[in-house]
Amino acid sequence: MNTKLHAICDSQGRPLNLFVTAGQVSDYIGARALVGSLPNVKWLLGDRGYDADWFRESLQDKGIRACMPGRKQHKKTVKYDKRRYKRRNRIEIMFGRLKDWRRVATRYDRCPKVFLSAIALAVLVIYWL
Repeated sequence: MNTKLHAICDSQGRPLNLFVTAGQVSDYIGARALVGSLPNVKWLLGDRGYDADWFRESLQDKGIRACMPGRKQHKKTVKYDKRRYKRRNRIEIMFGRLKDWRRVATRYDRCPKVFLSAIALAVLVIYWL
């Protein structure tokens, strides 16, 4: 069983919202689920997998500037702030700290709801207590 964790984090890398999808599902599903719960921010740092025209347009409608490289299949290159994009390492560090929890890293829980609950508990202990 394979899963992907999608997260919205603040500027310090603390998760604010989490969403789990199946591993073989596109990142667009996670983006579509989380775009409605985005906080009021100026910038969104995202991975290359979230690069879609509809996602960039929905961010622009909310007044959020996207800082993510374009997919290699794009005919037109997408410009982004490379210095700002380097700050995305905070999000990668957050995922690494989550995987320090053995239950999350090995995915003991087969039910997605229980697995998301274990992730939420880990996030709560690591970042908010």
